Amino acid sequence: MTAMIEIENAAKTFIMHLQGGVELPVVRGVSFQVRAGECVVLSGPSGAGKSSILKMIFGNYRCDGGRIRIRHEGTVIDLATAEPRQVLSVRRATIGYVSQFLRAVPRVATIDVVAEPLIAGGVARAEARERAGALLRRLNIPERLWALPPSTFSGGEQQRVNIARGFIPDLPILLLDEPTASLDAVNRSVVVELIDEKKRAGVAMVAIVHDDEIRHLIADRIVDVTSFAVAA
Repeated sequence: MTAMIEIENAAKTFIMHLQGGVELPVVRGVSFQVRAGECVVLSGPSGAGKSSILKMIFGNYRCDGGRIRIRHEGTVIDLATAEPRQVLSVRRATIGYVSQFLRAVPRVATIDVVAEPLIAGGVARAEARERAGALLRRLNIPERLWALPPSTFSGGEQQRVNIARGFIPDLPILLLDEPTASLDAVNRSVVVELIDEKKRAGVAMVAIVHDDEIRHLIADRIVDVTSFAVAA
């Protein structure tokens, strides 16, 4: 299978400018691959750097060293050294991200929040809204709520909208940061099904999941990040 993500000796250190330039190392020597159709789950204690690694792959955090190669539209881009415009291009066409928190424009209807990634990718608005509705229905968001902004929803409902928005585009790489954390058993099962469908479609996924049961249901491989963590 094709390696969609190749990470080699990646490192990240934060510089605390308001604390006299103190350097705070987070991770170093991060090395692993993720192939098409595979879900790699990052494990390790809180503070070991799991979320930082996801953000490095997404390009939110610039690496201080090493390489993060992403297969993007037939070429390979090293996000550790990529120009900002290249990072934005990768996000638009290659990498999706489901964070723990929903970030949406206020007062926009839920169905349009979910449909927006498809519309931005050139899908007709009617088709995008139809696909968004089908995904919201699967995630047990009642149709009577679709016209309301998700900011009016409970935490669990917002997370399901977040999941729908992240899963709806057909991107070859998907990053998942605690996608099931606020969900009940029924909706956790739906997310497991969605992940399985992405695998069958050849999507490469990296996930952080603290629930042992969910981790073992979705993981093809588990990467323990403890060896990458830098002691405080």
